[in-house]
Amino acid sequence: MAAADSPGYPTTVGTPALREAVVAWFERRRGVVGLSPDAVLPTIGSKELVAWLPTLLGVGAGDLVGIPAVAYPTYDVGARLAGATPIVVDGLAALGPLTPSTTPKVLWLNSPGNPTGAVLPVEHLAKVVAWARRHGVVVAADECYAELDWRQPDPRRPGPRHTTPSLLDPAVCGGSHEGLLAVYSLSKQSNLAGYRAAFVAGDPALIAGLVEVRRHAGMMVPGPVQAAMTVALRDDEHVADQRLRYGVRREILIEALEGVGLRIEHSEAGLYLWATRDEDCWDTVGWFAERGILVGSGSFYGEAGRRHVRVALTATDERIAAAAGRLSVGSHREG
Repeated sequence: MAAADSPGYPTTVGTPALREAVVAWFERRRGVVGLSPDAVLPTIGSKELVAWLPTLLGVGAGDLVGIPAVAYPTYDVGARLAGATPIVVDGLAALGPLTPSTTPKVLWLNSPGNPTGAVLPVEHLAKVVAWARRHGVVVAADECYAELDWRQPDPRRPGPRHTTPSLLDPAVCGGSHEGLLAVYSLSKQSNLAGYRAAFVAGDPALIAGLVEVRRHAGMMVPGPVQAAMTVALRDDEHVADQRLRYGVRREILIEALEGVGLRIEHSEAGLYLWATRDEDCWDTVGWFAERGILVGSGSFYGEAGRRHVRVALTATDERIAAAAGRLSVGSHREG
């Protein structure tokens, strides 16, 4: 309640308590060491940072921004807002021989991926970091689903609890965060989507530049939200509760989808199932719509997703059960 009384302007860089909580969370939950509070910046949700990062980094006309082949559309939008050109990077080899005009200024990674739920292993991330440093490329990793890695054991069991590998993990970056930015949001793990509670961390020099621009642009996280973020980042129990809740929904939907012949690919982490009937995604969307179920078309996330749909775990327990029931009834009728 005390934090609700916030008549003054908040600081752009965030309160010391919040920045220290982010550093402690990265070390405790992500295995990241050597991160300084000065290398942390709260943001007004992660979407605004994704959309504006190329602009904030000075990327502009004639520059390239690398994005995943199947991806959240805002990576593409952010490049265009800056006047840059988005290019799909489906593996570094696909870029071919690089010249100053063909080398991206920024390369986006998304692990766990939205919509696919795919997780990039440490070895892959390390190769990307080494390549980027050779060519002077800033790597930005959207890691917002990291706490929802379904390959991990029950979060309530004793033992290591590290989640999806972070770009800032020493096994990935060799202990240096130079040229690297990791973006994170509390929307998923703490159910704070309405609060627009997120942060970016990594290279202190890059963070300092972002702070300067955002300070003049008035891009500040409200004080009460910063206080709520600090509390949420210090508490792992509510995250475990969230994970268990989504895990139950996930198992129900997997059984229902596979029961009617859909194949689920990737989906190792995150809040979605990436499913296919080996047909155009809009035919699959229509098939679900006939049963009163709304799913996302894979083509919305790029041409490479045209034969898949995204099925979300974010509906209520009652709606998830209802969808599974409709699929079960439909499978019996079709059989």
